[in-house]
Amino acid sequence: MQHTVHDALFKSTFSDPRHAEGALRSVLPAGLSARIAWETLEAIPGSFVDSDLRDRHADLLFHVSLSGRSALIHVLYEHQSAPHWLMPFRLVAYSVRIWERWLKLNPEARALPAIVPVVLFHGEREWRVARTLEELYDLDEETREAAGEHLLRMRFVLDDLGEQSDDALRERAMTALGRLVLFCMRHARDPEQLVQDLGAWVEVMLDVMGAPDGAAALGTVLRYILMLHPQEPEVVLPRLAEAIRHERLKETLMTCGEILMQRGEARGEARGEAHGRRVVLRRQLTLRFGDLPESAIARVEAAEVGTLDVWFERVLTAPSLEEVLRDATAGTSD
Repeated sequence: MQHTVHDALFKSTFSDPRHAEGALRSVLPAGLSARIAWETLEAIPGSFVDSDLRDRHADLLFHVSLSGRSALIHVLYEHQSAPHWLMPFRLVAYSVRIWERWLKLNPEARALPAIVPVVLFHGEREWRVARTLEELYDLDEETREAAGEHLLRMRFVLDDLGEQSDDALRERAMTALGRLVLFCMRHARDPEQLVQDLGAWVEVMLDVMGAPDGAAALGTVLRYILMLHPQEPEVVLPRLAEAIRHERLKETLMTCGEILMQRGEARGEARGEAHGRRVVLRRQLTLRFGDLPESAIARVEAAEVGTLDVWFERVLTAPSLEEVLRDATAGTSD
């Protein structure tokens, strides 16, 4: 599914504090950013997104020192075309889960770490729905003001890529890879236009190549573009090569294309085997947990053979459907 393509690029890039720092500095309020000891920024493993919402959200959690105290920054990536109207509520629920896990790890604590929620959005339309929890309350404005501090309030930081120009993204004070990835995400709704516009980012791509592990990072971005495009890699490759017009970059591009075409052949051979496993797994899940929700069926149908194998092992012992279908790479406990 296409959302896994977006999630993979988001997590592989911004789970690295080198790239996350610039992305966060560019959107957090200046006064707050100035109080963060950015050299302490550290990614924390795990996800707090509901399993049935993973087709629209991905998230990253970071620990940081804020004014000398422990704090957390929770980044949620919303990759659907339209913003989620319940986003403030979702973020509150995720924050509670984060605190609950933190308290398990720090049972003697008598204070909670502050959580700063950040939403990265690349939809087709401007974000016009609620950005604060209090906007969701069924109250008139006067009553809301009268309740004041007795109402739970929460406002998240929004980075709406659709409202940014390519020039503005190019000028952001962040790593070359971070800027290139945000550019690709901004144009992900129109892969053909993304291919055409990539030529203007050759200098940024060369900067990516010059960084440590730069060739591998650029390969990840180019594979993202090839996988995003609805046409086969062998059709898109010449267009990308024409847009880039740089021999050093073309070599990396062609290597990526060859890898994807080989994977495509392998997927074709494995497709029949995977279909049979999906049918059996759905039958077993239905026997254990009853009629399956559409979200669970969609996850089974989208899963690769390796993931199906993990779920087969869990189906006999896991206490719930959600436990069976949690990420195949996740550990057995938080």
